[in-house]
Formats: sequence, C-alpha cells, structure tokens
Amino acid sequence: MRIVLAEDLVLLREGITRILEAEGHEVVAAVADADSLIEAVAEHRPDVTIADVRLPPGFSDEGLRAAIRLRGQHPGEPVLILSQYVEAGYAAELLSDGAGGVGYLLKDRIGELDDFLDALQRVAAGGTAMDPEVVAQLLNRGRRSGPLTALTAREHEVLGLMAQGLSNQAIADRLVLALVSVEKHIGSILAKLELPHGQAVHRRVLAVLAYLDRAADRPVTPVPRAPGAAGRAGRAR
Repeated sequence: MRIVLAEDLVLLREGITRILEAEGHEVVAAVADADSLIEAVAEHRPDVTIADVRLPPGFSDEGLRAAIRLRGQHPGEPVLILSQYVEAGYAAELLSDGAGGVGYLLKDRIGELDDFLDALQRVAAGGTAMDPEVVAQLLNRGRRSGPLTALTAREHEVLGLMAQGLSNQAIADRLVLALVSVEKHIGSILAKLELPHGQAVHRRVLAVLAYLDRAADRPVTPVPRAPGAAGRAGRAR
C-alpha cells in the first residue's frame, strides 16, 4: 500500500515508517504537521493515511480536524487516527459521515504489530477499525442503563467485537462459535437495541457506536493508559 504518515515526533515517525516498509508498504510522505498532511494527501493520493490526532501548531486535535477535512473533500478517504489516550468522542466524529475507511487506535497498538497491520488493511479496504479500549469504555458506560441491560453476556462480547469492526466470520473465529450462532446473536442485539440491519460492516459499526454514544449519560474524558504500557515501537506523547 501507498501510505501518507503524519506524526510530529521524529523517532515515532521514523519507527512507524520502518515498520511499514519492512512489511512491504511504501510511505510516500512522512510529515510533521496538519497543513503538510493535507498537502501530501492531495499530492500523492495514498491508499491510506495515518495521522496522530494531535499535531502542530496547537497540539490539540489538528490531526483529527485534518482527517475530517480530507474526508469531506474526498468521501471515504481511508484514514487511521492514532492517539495516546482513550477518547471515544474522536471515534464518533470520524464515523459521523457514515462512510467507511476509518480507524481510531491507541498508539500502544503499534507495538502489537499483527493487530496494527490488520487494522490498517481493514481501513484501506473501506472497513472500520476501532481500538478495543475505546469500545470497552463505551460498552461499560452504556451497560449501566437502557437497552444494553437486556443483552446477555455473550451478546455483550459480540457487540464489542462488532464495534471494533470485525466481520461475522472474524467474530465467530475469535469466540470459537459457528457462524450461524454469531448471526443469531447479532440479530438479537440489533433487535434489542432497535438498530437497522445494515449490510456493510462499517454501517453496522456506525450504528452500534452511535447507539452507545447516545446511551451514555456523561461525556467521555481522556483516560491515559496504565503506567508502563507504552508501545514497543516508541513512547508517544
């Protein structure tokens, strides 16, 4: 794949570039700020863009804003956002346009190479990849009240994997269940949560995350990872 990377920390930017190139991908541009990201994507039209959520000059959410701007200009433009913290609101914003090709991962996930590369492939293919910790936080917030209380323990497991962007077959493999069992669980979940039966995986994820976001009764706040949990590819901001 041809990839544009936006990360202001030099060591992390170089580390991610080396990881990707070692896996046979081409990093066509590696930039350090949001304006350069916009320019690089316009020039190279990559298969997927990876961007830190916080970029110069403000180090707030410039990377996210640039990604949303890119997807506004080019609907469905594949973008994978990296963040140091669990911030479910970012996931909701990325998914708000209803199109696929979006991902939101914690930077520590880079050290889990297979998971990182799998997420990147899914996003590039038009799918969705949500960090498990973001999904877990949303599920825990929604579990306390509303229709989520009607779900069985197994349905909660399936819902969490749905929200991460896994296909029915991938969920079956992960939980060691027959595909037909997973399909029945999903049908039950969608019925209990009154969500539409979408054919596209990313639309199903959008529906799930939108529901979970509505189900929460307070805003999500950034939650740092546990001390010592930094990714092996380099400690981020």
